[in-house]
Amino acid sequence: MTTPDPLSTLTFDHERVLVLTGARSGLVISVAVHSTKLGQALGGARLWQYDTWADAVADSLRLAAAMTLKNAAAGLQRGGGKSVIRIPPGVVLSPEEKRDAMLDLGDAIESLGGAYMTAEDVGTSAELMSIVAERTEHVCGLPPEQGGVGEPADATAAGVYASILSTLDAMFGSRVLARRHIVISGLGQVGGRLARMLAHDGAQLTVTDVVAARMELASELGAAWVEVDEAHRVDADLFVPCGLGGVLTSEVISELAARGVVGAANNQLAQPEGAAELAARGILWAPDFVVNAGGVIYLSMASEPNADQRAIEERVAAIGDTLSRIFRDARDRGITTLEAAQWLAAARLGEV
Repeated sequence: MTTPDPLSTLTFDHERVLVLTGARSGLVISVAVHSTKLGQALGGARLWQYDTWADAVADSLRLAAAMTLKNAAAGLQRGGGKSVIRIPPGVVLSPEEKRDAMLDLGDAIESLGGAYMTAEDVGTSAELMSIVAERTEHVCGLPPEQGGVGEPADATAAGVYASILSTLDAMFGSRVLARRHIVISGLGQVGGRLARMLAHDGAQLTVTDVVAARMELASELGAAWVEVDEAHRVDADLFVPCGLGGVLTSEVISELAARGVVGAANNQLAQPEGAAELAARGILWAPDFVVNAGGVIYLSMASEPNADQRAIEERVAAIGDTLSRIFRDARDRGITTLEAAQWLAAARLGEV
């Protein structure tokens, strides 16, 4: 059977896409600028393993389009973009090779003339962004000791937390976390922080991660541990995906035992039709590009002159209010939460 081309299934409405082989690293780099209608595109740089270069490019296109929706729905004067650096299967980069990749990425971003600003994402960090900054000024989220605003994981987790409260309110008429059973899939920078917050407030946790060493966090928090491919089958109030995207396939949706889904992972729906499949099963889904906007809100606002930390925190907390509006719109208009969130972002983009 012929494997379908991952690029052939995508709608291409991006302003600019740059695909190149890094002069130093020899790695394929894709920088996708989806929209600058609201302002300079902003979105992180992902350093990850992909089977083919086409898979990496396709991911950058999907992620860039999602960033346009995310930034618009969050009310930011930012467009959407994303960078992806492909690591071939089985390859482990040395620190020197990572440095070369970041320098190549910096050159690629600089060649776009300011259309796109990058930041950390999966596989990268504030420290790696400081290397990108050697080649371009269009990067944010550098370490504080270098005058930057640091990594945005705290803000992302805070936004997901606010979204969880709003989702519980829409489902049960209460924001109380005590004794609510929540399944978290992915205990990385955001998922781990979120698990601590939820445990502190009395939630009953079941957790998992592809990294077995993170079982230690489960033990510390008194959380149950399950295998990754079993997490969605756990009977719970909420399923919280905090790893890579595409987790909500038709098969997973048909087996999902939670009553709601709200998490930090990008592009959770394997196909857009998944939103209707979730609704048909009576499962409330919180659109990911709304839920996980805390990080980009932080990076955008904290990078401005005279940044106000309290204003940033209030803006991140307001993600919960935005989500509540989306739930109401979806219910009142008889549409999916995905359509309601897209409508909100489209209205914002149409204001310009």
